Amino acid sequence: MFTVDDCRIIELDRHHSQRKGDICVVENCKEVPFEINRVYYLYDVPGGVDRGGHAHKSLYQLIMAVSGCFTVVLDDGGQRRSFVLNRPYKGLYVPPGIWRTLEDFSSGSVCLVLASERYDEEDYIRDFGDYLAFRRG
Repeated sequence: MFTVDDCRIIELDRHHSQRKGDICVVENCKEVPFEINRVYYLYDVPGGVDRGGHAHKSLYQLIMAVSGCFTVVLDDGGQRRSFVLNRPYKGLYVPPGIWRTLEDFSSGSVCLVLASERYDEEDYIRDFGDYLAFRRG
């Protein structure tokens, strides 16, 4: 079972152009350590509202702030870690079995998530008590 120590920031391959701006490249199983099967993004999150508040049984994710910033709080039932995401070329790798909450969204922020699986409600653990029971096995 993964812990918050397995979560890490991944810096994406980026290219600079003085005249045309920057570009980041993301390819399956290269920059991202899993096959990408779903992409979604969060935007227009009102001030003071948290997102997430769940864990996944088998889903891997790379969470990025492609605009603005926000904080991701991770919990493995024994330890917590927080990551401030504020660079579009850095993503937070979150393996399965980690509780996550996204908070402190800046105005105009956009959160992009690359996920290893298609949406499956059965993969979610939405109650923290149930999550702790899951962690205990």
